[in-house]
Amino acid sequence: MEPGAKRVRAFFGGRVVADTVRPLLVWEVPYYPAYYFPKDAVDADLLVATDEVRHSPSRGEAQVFTVRANGREAPEAALEYTDSPIEALRGHVRLDWDAMDAWFEEDEEVFVHPRDPYKRVDILASSRHVRIEIDGVTVAESRSPRLLFETGLPTRYYLPKTDVRMDLVEPSDKITRCPYKGDAEYWSVRIGDQLHADIAWYYRLPTAESQKIAGLVAFLDERVDVVVDGVRQERPKTPFG
Repeated sequence: MEPGAKRVRAFFGGRVVADTVRPLLVWEVPYYPAYYFPKDAVDADLLVATDEVRHSPSRGEAQVFTVRANGREAPEAALEYTDSPIEALRGHVRLDWDAMDAWFEEDEEVFVHPRDPYKRVDILASSRHVRIEIDGVTVAESRSPRLLFETGLPTRYYLPKTDVRMDLVEPSDKITRCPYKGDAEYWSVRIGDQLHADIAWYYRLPTAESQKIAGLVAFLDERVDVVVDGVRQERPKTPFG
């Protein structure tokens, strides 16, 4: 855990539930932090204590609260580890991210989960020759890709749609959300009678910092063969494969 430098606000039912310039970032999972608010930064009038106590092996016993605002209710959406063995957590309140209506870092809305201050996304134009193959069939080939480098993940190759075999792709209903890039829409690829589901994606309207990949197509390197400048790349192993 560590102190955060951004102003963080959480909204529910048209009310500001919490507002602080002193958030505590707590890594409960390895991939991104959770925000804990100093107790005096939370509107106590919106918290209704329940009879439930929630146990964490590391954080101790938490008093559970329901958040109520303007006739709406978010059951069990707030926790306070009053006597936590981790002293820094005492006097702080954790709000459930998905239970709130909106979250802001400074004056910009943040989606999906808090951003990890140690994650970086770089998108670079390239002239490398990138070819994507599925079952030995070339489904995309470009000499003007954009390479996306994201901390902890393999390089992703984003290709212009005009360099993709559009006759092989089929739209999918799948959509994923990323706090760093936005909402991704997916395609499946059909090779003969074999449908490779949800194997490519693109961002129609990416976030401001990821505009360079707007409308470009990336393939799941874990499930396709990627050839860069004539060299076949090893398939990465990630949770997304």
